[in-house]
Amino acid sequence: MHGLMQDKPLLISSLIEHAAAFHPETEIVTKTVEGPIHRSNYRELRDRSRRVANALTTLGVDFQDRVGTLAWNTHRHYELYFGVSGSGAILHTVNPRLFPEQLTYIINHAEDKVLFFDITFAGLVEQLAPQLKTVEAFIAMTDRDHMPEVNLPNLHCYEDLVEAASEEYQWPEFDERTASSLCYTSGTTGNPKGVLYGHRSTVLHSLMQVAPDAFEISSRTTMLLIVPMFHANAWGVPYSAPMVGAKMVLPGPHLDGENVYKLMKEESVSFSMAVPTVWLMLFQYLDAHPDASLDRLSLTGVGVGGSAPPIAMIERFRKSGIDMVQGWGMTETSPLGVINKPLPKHDSLSDEDKAKLKTKAGRGIWGVEIKIVNDDGERLPWDGKTSGHFYVKGPWIASGYYRQEGGSKLDSEGFFPTGDIGTIDPDGYLQLVDRSKDVIKSGGEWISSIELENAAASHPQVAEAAVIGIAHPKWQERPLLIVVLKDNATIDKEDLMEFLEEQVAKWWLPDDILFVDELPHTATGKLLKTKLREEFGDFKPVTTG
Repeated sequence: MHGLMQDKPLLISSLIEHAAAFHPETEIVTKTVEGPIHRSNYRELRDRSRRVANALTTLGVDFQDRVGTLAWNTHRHYELYFGVSGSGAILHTVNPRLFPEQLTYIINHAEDKVLFFDITFAGLVEQLAPQLKTVEAFIAMTDRDHMPEVNLPNLHCYEDLVEAASEEYQWPEFDERTASSLCYTSGTTGNPKGVLYGHRSTVLHSLMQVAPDAFEISSRTTMLLIVPMFHANAWGVPYSAPMVGAKMVLPGPHLDGENVYKLMKEESVSFSMAVPTVWLMLFQYLDAHPDASLDRLSLTGVGVGGSAPPIAMIERFRKSGIDMVQGWGMTETSPLGVINKPLPKHDSLSDEDKAKLKTKAGRGIWGVEIKIVNDDGERLPWDGKTSGHFYVKGPWIASGYYRQEGGSKLDSEGFFPTGDIGTIDPDGYLQLVDRSKDVIKSGGEWISSIELENAAASHPQVAEAAVIGIAHPKWQERPLLIVVLKDNATIDKEDLMEFLEEQVAKWWLPDDILFVDELPHTATGKLLKTKLREEFGDFKPVTTG
């Protein structure tokens, strides 16, 4: 016997229709690629998304065709989020920070029929175009006055297309499991792999994201969305924000500390999301400009992901009354998997112990099952001590990759292998130890590069730190610490080593410390340890301990 409830498919188009009906005047503010601030609202976003859907028809885009984008966080990109997926096509957000060869591979592998691009990428698209086998039309996401002078076949002006299209459009209804968007992993080895999201998975993910035990997004939130809309659908925020009517502030390509600070101040931003690298840039701006301060902002919370934030970062925000919420996820998890929100039992903890708790990746949220297993696939206890391979399962977790690249990925229980190694404590908090390929095994024992990096980064004169394993004749592997110092730093190797002696076990201390001007990062802001291993993997420390 079925329940007597109406059967309404969970479709992305319902999100923008809800926002237009119940939050029509809520602002969407963009620092445009062209420069000026653009102001819109959810009603206008809905209307222009409908025009986009009609324009796609004139471009020959059919149901489930892939529509590529090379674009920043702007109102135009936002319109594509609904106009493309809502019409039944698949939005393929391409990461412009990848190498040209990777971009060519991705666009061809997805078989994108049309490609929308911001004018900052006009030269790149002109370079790629001869190799793009399936793209039939190129659309510059600007107005007629700012059209780039590039040699591209079947080039269109975005604003001309939208203006010519009708605002009358009836969103089609179809199976909620229909594919909605496509993102490719920025894998550091091999070709990127496609993760294909569905309407149902996206709406369910959005419902969880706005919950109080997640990011607590509501109609009272003013969200500065720094996480790129080409990175795991900007962590799902473009969908969850209209679900509750949150004000959106989109920074375009202007992600430096000064622009981030000014947008936060001028738009009274209350919450923002970014990888730790962006927050470091904000801190660098604040340190160089004494008249600017976190205390002058309306900010009450920030979300962080991509890599673990150091305690020093958490504490700097806390001292200004700003709560840093860490989440763990990956492209394959839509991306929310676990979120670090404290339990009532933690209210009595000291500020120091609360900060330590916040360095953990977080607890499982509804919809996501988690486990850690040993090398034989056997479940390990949640004791906060035993490390194992981390697996996840749920309605917004990938079952495999687009076009079955790499074959079946799920284990016998239907769990997806994340490639991370971690512990889970009795309260369900995941503590990441390492990526399985980055873990350092010294004398048969694991050393967590993440914890050692966080310890180093907690020094007030350290800007960023990375740890890799180097060969050792006795212990198999030992840690090498590679550090970027802050401007005007005065510490040397001995000072930092002495500091670390108070932070970690003696046998975890690095065999050597190298100071560099900068560290390499992936296209999504994560430390690129493969590059570090290529450069320093054969390094011989001064002392081998």
